[in-house]
Amino acid sequence: MGRRLFLKDCQAGDVIEDVFMISNKQLGATNQGKPYIKAVIGDRTCQMNARMWNAGKEVFVALPDSGFVMLRGRVENYQSNNQFIIDQAWAAKDGTFELTDLIPSTDKDVPKMCARVQELCASIQNRHLNALIQAYLDDERLMNNFCKAPAAMSFHHAFLGGLLEHTLNAMEVADCICRFYPGLNRDLVIAGIFLHDIAKTWELSYDAAFGYTDGGHLIGHIVKSVMWVEDRAKQAAEVLGEPIPRELIDVLQHIILSHHDKPEFGSPKAPATPEAIAVHHIENMDAKLMMALETCRGPESGEGNWSEYVKAFGGKLYRPDVAPPDVAERADGVPERSDGVADVKAGGKMVISNPLFETTPRKT
Repeated sequence: MGRRLFLKDCQAGDVIEDVFMISNKQLGATNQGKPYIKAVIGDRTCQMNARMWNAGKEVFVALPDSGFVMLRGRVENYQSNNQFIIDQAWAAKDGTFELTDLIPSTDKDVPKMCARVQELCASIQNRHLNALIQAYLDDERLMNNFCKAPAAMSFHHAFLGGLLEHTLNAMEVADCICRFYPGLNRDLVIAGIFLHDIAKTWELSYDAAFGYTDGGHLIGHIVKSVMWVEDRAKQAAEVLGEPIPRELIDVLQHIILSHHDKPEFGSPKAPATPEAIAVHHIENMDAKLMMALETCRGPESGEGNWSEYVKAFGGKLYRPDVAPPDVAERADGVPERSDGVADVKAGGKMVISNPLFETTPRKT
């Protein structure tokens, strides 16, 4: 069943009847004391605040805390933002909607990405660190969640498989960068990137609408990831038959604690080792470039030379790519530069083995 209208395309005055994700429902009261329900609805394109007036506790209890619901209502403009006014709500029946219309997900090959993460982790040469990381990889439930979870609620890689995509991309970049800095401990950088967001599998809920778990609100992924290192170190010690060095555990925990760089960004500690500095900049670069490219070059980037204000960058971004490659394709299919010299790689075709580049347009 095709979707009639996505939220990002809605305008004030639109009357809609369709299935949406609903989350963060709350029961409130107007200034006149009349009950109403406020919530957030969404599809794969965006989220929107919703209100249902003159709706009491009975209707409130009937709505799912987080899930799919059929809604009939209209879009109104309130304080320069659209909101959805719900006239009627009822259970969404199977077969009346496409899950991919409601939840954004990666377009990459998830099994291939997961296999590459495991391959990079297996390349860690320090036996203590290798055993510690293996304790994570051996946890089937954790790895299933790792391959499914988003990397964030909204800022970057906010789609199913986003955590895996973000982590692998950063690990691939680290694998390249470490070759230029012989003094940098590659094992710690690779392990630190693999673990820096691992507890987002626990912090975020992503069975339907994306949200934070209670533990996510109370503790957060950084602290929980650090706590997990202690548990996995004990498991690794049992497998090895010897303890994991305390200083290795401390340094790995420090990388996780400091990967947001500054307290105002959620980091309890600032990076204080070369490896922690590397992990912060590599994962932050991937996150920021993802946001910048989505804003400037993505399918939903919009028109005009300048984007809207982007909080993560403290301003607007300039969209145009002013230096496109001057490459023509010869009759034999070999790319040719503007100077007439064929750009030949791997028999005339550019070959990229990183699964992150094997894409189709992602459904957002």
